[in-house]
Amino acid sequence: MDTSDVETFSHSDRQSIKDSIGVRARTESTTVGHDSRSNSDWSVSFRASEGALIRRVDWRMLPLLGFLYSVTIIDRSNMGIARTAGMGDELGLDIGNRFSVASCIYFVPYIVLQLPMNLVLRRFGARNCLTFYICGWGCVLVGMGLVKDWRLLVMCRVLLGALEAGFFPALIYIVSTWYTRAEVQTRIAAFLQASIAISGFGAILSYGLTKIGRVGKYQGWSWIFIVEGLITVGCGILGYAFIPDFPDKNTFLSKKETEIILRRVEDDRGDSVPDAITLKSSLHHLKDWVVWAHAIMYMAATMPSYAGSFFTPVILYGMGEWTQSEAILLSAPPLVACAISAFAIAWISDKTGHRAGFIVLQAVMTIIGVLITCYASQNGVRYAGIFIFSCGAAGNMSALLAYNANNIAGQSKRSVCSGLLVSFGGIGGILGTTVFRQADYPRYIPGTWAVIGAQILMLVLLAAVTWTYSRRNALARRTGIPLEGQHGFLYIL
Repeated sequence: MDTSDVETFSHSDRQSIKDSIGVRARTESTTVGHDSRSNSDWSVSFRASEGALIRRVDWRMLPLLGFLYSVTIIDRSNMGIARTAGMGDELGLDIGNRFSVASCIYFVPYIVLQLPMNLVLRRFGARNCLTFYICGWGCVLVGMGLVKDWRLLVMCRVLLGALEAGFFPALIYIVSTWYTRAEVQTRIAAFLQASIAISGFGAILSYGLTKIGRVGKYQGWSWIFIVEGLITVGCGILGYAFIPDFPDKNTFLSKKETEIILRRVEDDRGDSVPDAITLKSSLHHLKDWVVWAHAIMYMAATMPSYAGSFFTPVILYGMGEWTQSEAILLSAPPLVACAISAFAIAWISDKTGHRAGFIVLQAVMTIIGVLITCYASQNGVRYAGIFIFSCGAAGNMSALLAYNANNIAGQSKRSVCSGLLVSFGGIGGILGTTVFRQADYPRYIPGTWAVIGAQILMLVLLAAVTWTYSRRNALARRTGIPLEGQHGFLYIL
């Protein structure tokens, strides 16, 4: 596209978007009575061009975001692989709960900084913030490969959590501002599950790096962090030129194309123009108990997902049938399978316009999978259980993010909710890395039942939230009182 066609919106432009959209929509609607046939032909043509524009946005955003998030997953979850490859012995991580401490300490700054970092995203710009985060944690990762004391590893994990805190909620926030509610889950699943699938090959990369062996003072596990850290810094530098921003700030669409994107969002939920993010508005949004229920449900979904990423290589090696190298390689296929499963369910969910039932399905899959992994007698069957619970847990992460995003109007609330959800996802990470204790190796029975309890809690809250949404919809239809401050807005169940 000729860059001379690219125009960005000034503050005054953004303030007039709603008015201009409304005027044009009314003008188009008045032409129907004069020439319905020509208007029908125009509508077909417009929908086709609109579809092409959305596909262009898809290809511009989703592969890049998926790849960058896969880098995040690889960088945060290679602890289990490094431990299996010799880090545990060299740093004494098998003593007491050192490995669990080093794993879960990451989530303390990750949780605390999520919301404030999301609230300043618009002030500093998505591209600037995301590039800083990526390059910063890449440098920290290199430092993790150089440590010789487990306490220094813990310090690096704290810095890693601080730098990664704002990344994922920013991605969810950005994606949800580009699409209508009927399109969100497929898109979130596309970049989230594609990144999980790509990260599965990170296990293969890590396996290859362990084969470097000792070079100078550093063993193979150190090169996992050093090489992957350098790759991360390179991705951050290259990504600066391509990382997308919010629709009203983008530079890859013309002003007319951007207006079409904003109009679709405005027609769908009325929040194409960002409202002011203040402390008062943030506290107001946090008064709704449903917001907290969504956050706790997301925590329940991330708990088994994080546990799987940290402990799958350890569980496989503990079965006694595979070597350390084979256990590392076998941890990749479940991630690919869960990406396929989650995307398929997300596509069906978007097509049917239904959310809650698919969340129930994937919670049940998680429960069945962890029970099989824990209690089955044959190793092949236990490995199949890892596939099942991985598909259920990872699928519910994107499903719950979409369920929340679908039922929000207003970008300030969107920013608050995405930050809060991912913060609670960090709590799920802490639980996932601590309930699977070294003392319970290799079957981790207490951890299994903790995961099951989390899924039951999720289902109870899901029933309460869905019932509340249904009642609010009925009240809005009966009285005409607008939901979320938007006339015509109804919650998606």
